[in-house]
Amino acid sequence: MRTEVVSEPGRPDRANEDFAAVGLPVCGQGGAVVVLDGVTPPATETGCLHSVPWFTARLGGALTELTVSRPDLTLREMLARTIGGTAEEHADTCDLSHPRTPQATVVLARWSALSLDYLVLSDSALLLESPGGLVTPVLDDRLDRLPRAARATEALVDSTLRNKEGGFFTAAADPSVAERAVTGSVPLEEVRALAALTDGATRWVEKFHEGDWAQCFGLLRKEGAGALVDRVRELERADREERRYLGRSKTHDDATAVFVRL
Repeated sequence: MRTEVVSEPGRPDRANEDFAAVGLPVCGQGGAVVVLDGVTPPATETGCLHSVPWFTARLGGALTELTVSRPDLTLREMLARTIGGTAEEHADTCDLSHPRTPQATVVLARWSALSLDYLVLSDSALLLESPGGLVTPVLDDRLDRLPRAARATEALVDSTLRNKEGGFFTAAADPSVAERAVTGSVPLEEVRALAALTDGATRWVEKFHEGDWAQCFGLLRKEGAGALVDRVRELERADREERRYLGRSKTHDDATAVFVRL
């Protein structure tokens, strides 16, 4: 197995809110990938004393530990446990009911000698490549399916859509959102490589339309995760005024790409 992890902040003067880890069990069989994209908070009150990087480090660290130490737990059970445990760490000091309490998107992949399990919550992406080269994207596209008018302002999103029925879900303080995640399992023999990408990296496909998911995977395989992030940065700089490509709330976003050859 070979792995590559690249994570770059959107701005040099701001901490990276993403989290990425690759874990290998002590037994040497199988492995796991954990990728979180911390949701950038608004400039207004969030009800929490802690930063998004504080949250993603704790949630991501706990998920990494469980993915390699508790094969008896499902990925949904792991996510629920870690959301609950992270919430307990600041429940006494922070208002966890606030819609902008620290939160993140989640991609998990865990494989054994026989199968690969996956979980995706919100708008990060997991790509699975078959031995024959077919690339299958695993996406939670609920946010993309919402009408643009419903997402007109952050206040409207927070009050009507964020972690609400009929909207979209992130890992925040409510363990029950784990049941909302997209999950599945495939025989390991049907996967020769995988990639986990935050939406700062998926811009190459979803915002700039430079290619489809298969072409994105081909770029990762041929040139590496760093090349994908570099290409996104070039496109962002060329479109700094954000006039040609709609749907970008900021010029540069934290971008994380993990590539694994099994």
